Amino acid sequence: MLARESLHLIKRFSIILALMLFFAAFPAEAQKHISLPRTGLESHDIAVIVNDDDPLSRQIGHYYQQARQIPEANIIHLRFSSERSVMTPKEFKQLKATIDQLTPDHVQAFAVAWTTPYRVGCMSLTSALAFGFDRKFCSKKCEPTAPSPYFNSPSLSPFDGYKLRPAMMLAGTSFEQVKALIDRGIASDHSFPKGQAYLLSTSDKARNSRAGSFAHTAKDLAGVFSIQILQTDAISDHQDVLFYFTGLTEVPMLQTLGFLPGALADHLTSAGGMLTDSLQMSSLRWLEAGATASYGTVVEPCSYPQKFPSPAVAMFHYASGTSVIEAYWKSVAWPGQGVFIGEPLAKPFAPLLREISPGRFELRFFSPHSGKLTIEESYSAAGPFKLLPKQHAIGRGENRFHFRFNEKKDSYLRFHWH
Repeated sequence: MLARESLHLIKRFSIILALMLFFAAFPAEAQKHISLPRTGLESHDIAVIVNDDDPLSRQIGHYYQQARQIPEANIIHLRFSSERSVMTPKEFKQLKATIDQLTPDHVQAFAVAWTTPYRVGCMSLTSALAFGFDRKFCSKKCEPTAPSPYFNSPSLSPFDGYKLRPAMMLAGTSFEQVKALIDRGIASDHSFPKGQAYLLSTSDKARNSRAGSFAHTAKDLAGVFSIQILQTDAISDHQDVLFYFTGLTEVPMLQTLGFLPGALADHLTSAGGMLTDSLQMSSLRWLEAGATASYGTVVEPCSYPQKFPSPAVAMFHYASGTSVIEAYWKSVAWPGQGVFIGEPLAKPFAPLLREISPGRFELRFFSPHSGKLTIEESYSAAGPFKLLPKQHAIGRGENRFHFRFNEKKDSYLRFHWH
């Protein structure tokens, strides 16, 4: 017991130390003078919903608030029974009215600090929170459901742009599991992991409906990620898993895999989103194996690929520096029946600026396409900014740019890449 507690303390100290080193490497004065483009949601953009009648929910919510430094105003407290996996639409509408009333206007997304309930009537909890309960997001007899306006969107502010707040559940069966999940998400930030994407075309024809898009995914993201398309039912003994997309009722040998912090993984099947009472493999197994986010449907989806994440879309937006909640939500065209689980703010590919020697800086950033890096300069923080004549080519994948800057100089720089 003492050894395990010591390990938890060491892990937590390592994360705190990494954050301290990051901010120490980027001096406060330089932060005032150098600005980078916003690529994804930040801690102040997300509200944490806590069920005060559930001790585990309170524990998770408190730890997440502290770990991610989420403002107290963004913590939403509710009280309801957590004993059932399904909430009635009537119960939900009452809670949703309270949530809407307590949510600050600037909040763009929700982190949900519990595992049950995960469903509202015929919708997933995360979709009901985003759209409100609406039967157009349900399927009666294997029909299409209402589309999400957020699908493949370039927007960095879903509530401002679409009046919806995507939600993701900090799900797990114990505090230790959820704490490990949160710690992985934080450890992934600005880490630029060099892992593999495993896209599996399985022998399960009914659940292999995404495989037809895998070749296009590999072509569109060539040079961005290392992608392996495999004709097999499962992989084992790989320690470099960054993405794992497959289609099976049960995915074997997860315990042999090493998932990198920030990893996305899911299996297309009917009931993966039934987190605690599924007759198939629960999506929770991905998080327990080390993934940072996953997805599954809570009611029969009938194998429509639009009701599941598109690997190409998820990977593209992730590579753009968005948080995992943004990348995953943007990848599902019809998300009404699917539940998103994981650590919402993980951003492995968010840009990183650090001072590598006095007055010399390194900018690391990721891009899903080639383009140009431009720099604007002004002698006032309010502008006007003037575009510097020299532009720099950027490539697909990771980029590093070195430059000199004296923060004592009365000038300001803004970076853009496109």
